[in-house]
Amino acid sequence: MKLYKLFGTVLAGAALTFVASTAVTSDNNVSAQEDLEGTVEFYTSQPDADASALVEAFNEVYPNVEVNIFRSGTEEVIGKINAERQAGDIQADVLLVADSVTFEALAEDDLLLSYESTELEGIPEEFIAEDFLYYGTKVMATVIAYNTDNVEEAPTSWEALVSEDAAGSVVMPSPSYSGAAAYNAGVFTRNDFGWEFYEDLFENDTMVVQGNGGALQEVVGGNKDYAMVVDFITANAKAEGAPVELVYPEEGVPVITEPIGIMADTENEEASKAFVDFVLSVEGQEFAQSLGYTPIKEGVEAPEGLLTIDEIDVLEADLQELVEGREDDVSTFQDIFGE
Repeated sequence: MKLYKLFGTVLAGAALTFVASTAVTSDNNVSAQEDLEGTVEFYTSQPDADASALVEAFNEVYPNVEVNIFRSGTEEVIGKINAERQAGDIQADVLLVADSVTFEALAEDDLLLSYESTELEGIPEEFIAEDFLYYGTKVMATVIAYNTDNVEEAPTSWEALVSEDAAGSVVMPSPSYSGAAAYNAGVFTRNDFGWEFYEDLFENDTMVVQGNGGALQEVVGGNKDYAMVVDFITANAKAEGAPVELVYPEEGVPVITEPIGIMADTENEEASKAFVDFVLSVEGQEFAQSLGYTPIKEGVEAPEGLLTIDEIDVLEADLQELVEGREDDVSTFQDIFGE
């Protein structure tokens, strides 16, 4: 079993125990809804273990709703939706992938259902899309993860990754597969870093793998010293005893919110709405926290070792520019790294 999968499975199991004991006695009175039936096709870029655990937690409350999971990287998930759209039959009911840029593109194509969730209390307004087309579900920052056995002095800046000392020792996920990595490319290059940062990463012999999990595994195993990865998987690995630590670089970090939304052509609207409500509820947010994610809902604490959105110096860029530039951003990255 891959080490990353092991971390996710162990934490998911613990989280399910937590949810099973609280699902019926929640502060928001979310009790078992046996009268709701249906099937939800859930497309997501979440790690396999986390997606499965989320569905099991949802079924503690809605035991008669069947949820089928399609899981891959954000770019491949969207590719599947686009292929289904061209065939005239989008199968997805609920979508949960990395970033708001992806959802904005879907919204512009009228592919999302407007639904004002009943669980919006405590969700900051900036993470609620116009017309209630999608919602942020958690806070995930891209940070520097490093192997504590290999690195004596913790890095403080993104510049550490392009230093001579880090040559051949850095790994990152590919924007061609990872929505978070694609978002990062858009944000970094619209700030002071520019494409020069990525060119320097290439010149420094940076390794590119598919997703964040694969990048972290290279550091956990000691094959690489540093990784550009989302914070929660690093904190989870550290909690399980891996020789890793994470740093929020001083220049700031890109942040994604793993939004959730319902596809406009869903034939399972009520069950899909229930799924979205669960994810945004106090119970759903506490469950996300138990998996190691920083919840987006105010009043639900971040896991140990992670910062809340109020504590993070966020690198930002204009959302519309990111939407319009996504394809070119990925293409430029591919040109630099020869993908």
